[in-house]
Amino acid sequence: MQIVLDAILRRLIAVGRLTVIWPDGSQKTYGTGDAPQAVMRLRTWQAVRRLALNPSVATGEVYMDGTMSAEDGSIYDLMDVVLTNLQHNPSGHPFVRLREILSAAGRRLVQYNPAARSRRNAAHHYDLNGRLYSLFLDRDRQYSCAYFPQGNETLEEAQAAKKRHIAAKLCLDRPGLTVLDIGCGWGGLALSLARDFGACVTGITLSEEQLTEARTRAAAEGLQDRVRFELLDYRAVSETFDRIVSVGMFEHVGVVHYGAFFDTVARRLKPDGVALIHAIGRSDGPGGTNPWLQKYIFPGGYSPALSEVLPPIERSGLMATDIEILRLHYAETLRHWRRRFAANRDAIAALYDERFCRMFEFYLAICELTFRYRGHMVWQVQLAHRQAAVPMTRDYMAAAEAASSGVRQMAE
Repeated sequence: MQIVLDAILRRLIAVGRLTVIWPDGSQKTYGTGDAPQAVMRLRTWQAVRRLALNPSVATGEVYMDGTMSAEDGSIYDLMDVVLTNLQHNPSGHPFVRLREILSAAGRRLVQYNPAARSRRNAAHHYDLNGRLYSLFLDRDRQYSCAYFPQGNETLEEAQAAKKRHIAAKLCLDRPGLTVLDIGCGWGGLALSLARDFGACVTGITLSEEQLTEARTRAAAEGLQDRVRFELLDYRAVSETFDRIVSVGMFEHVGVVHYGAFFDTVARRLKPDGVALIHAIGRSDGPGGTNPWLQKYIFPGGYSPALSEVLPPIERSGLMATDIEILRLHYAETLRHWRRRFAANRDAIAALYDERFCRMFEFYLAICELTFRYRGHMVWQVQLAHRQAAVPMTRDYMAAAEAASSGVRQMAE
């Protein structure tokens, strides 16, 4: 299989330089010699065979088991070379495109996420040891795309800006508004909406670990009278709300269930209400989830194109009152997470093991690079039943963000 992988790399690597150290110690360099550059060591011939036949899954797996490593650099540097070249030459590996087509074709089955399966999928990732997330996220544990208005904000500043940006789009113009937070995570957004805007928030999650932490935080801040957290599937919500928000959860819904999701939002949103959905998407049209991510990180997950999202919104009777695309914001967020993970790697290895650390390093690296080079972005869609539910121009958003920023700074 060395001959096969050699031929693939000669065809693929046209930008930058990749040096491969083969299991027998021989070396070969591919590419022009310009940046980016990386050195990949392959320790077994089985790893060579797997990379030649099924790179979409095998690249992460052989890194996890240590039979592939990045020499004189990190796994980020190595995948930077690979993904940069896949961006310029998407057909560079003969099996990658075939597997992408098969993945897209089978996505409806893979993304079939009834309530019980959604619960298991959430537990797979979000019920990991809570200390893990405290070691690479911001202090508020915002596990979604931050917002970098200037581009040089700290992670804490950017996550706070993200919450203000979302709050502005929710039009929280008076205290006492009821808010449903679908996929509330560890409760940071819900607590901010209650504390800073006087909202009465119901946060729902499918993660036991997140539920426990969110309730603990609400009690610690004395906000139990304005925030409650429940272990509940979005399809089981029975109340109606003035506002509905969902941040970083829609990627777990599954394309089969988009109609049910937006029908639920339409039923649970009051006639004069406003909703805001924030999710990862793709700018290059419908596709499939990377099979390694599907297997190890986000089972049942998928980042949709807006062409897949808008039709079920229209059928639900809701109208899109604003759509915004955040392009490199998630790449910058992931850069912060990746660096914090590296700084706390020893502590994380003590929680789990070396294989887990390699898995997470690979996950953070390929996700950051995907947002930089592979057509992924974040979209925010504001929804309402009525035309007049929000102001006629977007000026109110900036005004609300500026006002809430000033109030928050004075409180601190």
